[in-house]
Amino acid sequence: MRYEHADIPRIADEYVLGLLDPGDMAEIEEAMDRDPNLRAAVAISRDRLLPLDMALEPAVVGESLWQRIKSALPDHQIAGTPALIRPANKNRPLVWRNTAVGALAATILLAIGLAFSLMRNVEPVVVAVLVSETGEIRAIVEDFGNENAAVRVLSDFDVPNDKTIQVWTLPSREMGPVSLGLLKGVHSARLSGPELPAPQLDQLYELTLEQAGGSPTGRPTGPILAKGLAKLPR
Repeated sequence: MRYEHADIPRIADEYVLGLLDPGDMAEIEEAMDRDPNLRAAVAISRDRLLPLDMALEPAVVGESLWQRIKSALPDHQIAGTPALIRPANKNRPLVWRNTAVGALAATILLAIGLAFSLMRNVEPVVVAVLVSETGEIRAIVEDFGNENAAVRVLSDFDVPNDKTIQVWTLPSREMGPVSLGLLKGVHSARLSGPELPAPQLDQLYELTLEQAGGSPTGRPTGPILAKGLAKLPR
């Protein structure tokens, strides 16, 4: 599957949503190993679509639903009213059932598509790719500029039981480093931090290893696990 740099965000969304055929999925997974831009775009797409994934719960369609659909069909005979035309095809209830299934599926897809479309409009103000001292990409931070930030962890960290990962940013040298929150274990998360000025280009973000409960001083005290400067999404 050939792609241009400008196609990466679209391909990342299609990959995360499972819209690619198996062959293209395999090619994208292989390409992520050698293309850090594609790998980062997929991580951003997963994080942006995470609320949609969490908002939908599996539901079992029971027989009662089909009975309600069947009772609402136009050719259903109302009690006490003689049928003027009886269907000659005995398989017609099956046809109506298949039609109802198609309509129900279309409705679900429309709802998902609408939700996805709305979510795409909520774009981060800045995105920071955090790397280790060796240059390995360890995490991605999306700052939405509304006291909310999303952290996507891309690799494992060795976090002892009495330690935690804390997320920081540096709005300005006068203000100093400010905590955006703690990660629960080594997992991606959405954080609600303090009210801060709108994030800017090249603003610093970093992860540090702090004692359980966070830094006791309100400033980074532990070793830096990864850091990076904010960029404006295109």
